[in-house]
Amino acid sequence: MSTRVGRTLLAGLAALVALVVAVLLLGPGGDGTDDSAGGGPAPGAERWAGTWSAAATAAEPGTLDGYAGMSIRNVVHTSIGGTSARIQLSNLYGTRPLPVSHATLARAFAPDHPAATPGTMRRLTFSGRPAVTIPAGGAVTSDPVQLTVPPAADLLVTTYSPSPSGPATYHPYARQNSYLARGDRSEDTTGTAYTEESPYWRYLTGVDVRGPRTEGTVVAIGDSITDGITSTMGANRRWTDFLAGRLRTEPGAPRYGVLNQGISGNRLLTDGSRWSPNNGPSVLSRLERDVLSRTGVRAVIVEIGLNDLFKSPRRLDPEKLAEGMREIGRQARARGVRVIGSTLTPFGGHRAYRPQLDAVREALNAKIRAGEVYGQYVDFDKALRDPGAPVRMRPAYDSGDHLHPSDEGYRAMADAVDLRQLKGPAPAML
Repeated sequence: MSTRVGRTLLAGLAALVALVVAVLLLGPGGDGTDDSAGGGPAPGAERWAGTWSAAATAAEPGTLDGYAGMSIRNVVHTSIGGTSARIQLSNLYGTRPLPVSHATLARAFAPDHPAATPGTMRRLTFSGRPAVTIPAGGAVTSDPVQLTVPPAADLLVTTYSPSPSGPATYHPYARQNSYLARGDRSEDTTGTAYTEESPYWRYLTGVDVRGPRTEGTVVAIGDSITDGITSTMGANRRWTDFLAGRLRTEPGAPRYGVLNQGISGNRLLTDGSRWSPNNGPSVLSRLERDVLSRTGVRAVIVEIGLNDLFKSPRRLDPEKLAEGMREIGRQARARGVRVIGSTLTPFGGHRAYRPQLDAVREALNAKIRAGEVYGQYVDFDKALRDPGAPVRMRPAYDSGDHLHPSDEGYRAMADAVDLRQLKGPAPAML
């Protein structure tokens, strides 16, 4: 065999090996996994999955020029870990381009604190560049960085904008303190410059991780009950946090990240108005953005409907709400995403309680339990209600307003989820 022929054969073999490796890495999902035969990654495969999210809710009042000349350090809590990470930033409610000249990611040194763990600070880039300008109404995803991200840990995501940018896109009911500092303090590891606390998340809408145990993502979409508005501040005790704990620890559970896309005041059928902008767009109108396009999504749990009763009682009946819920199922299943609906929870004793509204809730719950709305469901009503007074929550599960659960109520909701329903391909449409 001549040297030239040998080199040609070796080059051909190398190209073939490279092609095989590329196919194995990319797979049908295009993200380094094989999603065939059962709707999940191959054993041992690494894939991107969402570990944290917050729905972009509205434009923050009083921020006509954004946060020019300030660093925003968002503190977020992971659900699943990995060895690489990336973030999503949103300028959805901005009216001008948002310049971000510096962005970083780090592990927090301590819970609910702006200091970074030494050696974990990573500067983020966007398409290889250290700065990015996000158009009004737009969003960006950072390039991945290598960083060991533990499950159930706090991360610090910091952005700095050097010039005015229009209203800040935010999530108002974070139940988590974040921090602000004057000047570009993006890589400040001590946290001492961050003297201003804030109960909001700004611009940041997602964190993804990749690693050997990132099997996919389950998204929870809903209203203030999913948003966890009455959970203990800074303690990560929303029902989605308790669900993430079960997925991390229970034998046979899928190792999914959990994304919380709750918006307080949110409705199934109707967008928030200019009088109630923090209620956000309806679940139906934000389904693509907040669920179907999320990284690694395998399943969605839907908790919605009470605000439709409270705010539009004369125009609604059980069938109208049921049909809206069926539409969620149709859209999700068409994309191969499993849908788990939920019954509407009790609210006896709340200021909005009316027997006629509760009758609609009960009629809708009967449809859900009969399989006329969702193919699968979780009975949050049964998990929370007082057996002796079914229109009310158990006292131990009541935060005190007779509508939103306490921390123990949120735990009961998570415990009611059948984890087996989250796995496998999406069932046939109703």
